[in-house]
Amino acid sequence: MGMSRMEGEMTKNEDITSNNMNINPNNQSSESQCAMIKDWLESGNTLTSIEALQMFGCFRLASRIHDLRDRGVNIAKTMICGPNGKRYAQYSIAI
Repeated sequence: MGMSRMEGEMTKNEDITSNNMNINPNNQSSESQCAMIKDWLESGNTLTSIEALQMFGCFRLASRIHDLRDRGVNIAKTMICGPNGKRYAQYSIAI
């Protein structure tokens, strides 16, 4: 007899495609980071992931950029190639 799934248990595939995957339990921190990032970019500055971590304690810059874009902030992304050959995103307000 095969094993049945327990109620509320997700398969590996369901977990990956779940709509709840990006829910942030620390919503206040995300909102605060979004506000700081928005202010920084609107002041004419650019921002990379490492800078966001150092300045705002933001580990997930791409997610905060996504949140801001969802709110109508027009943010441009430029891919930069560093001296070690690694590529990374640099964000700015689109003109």
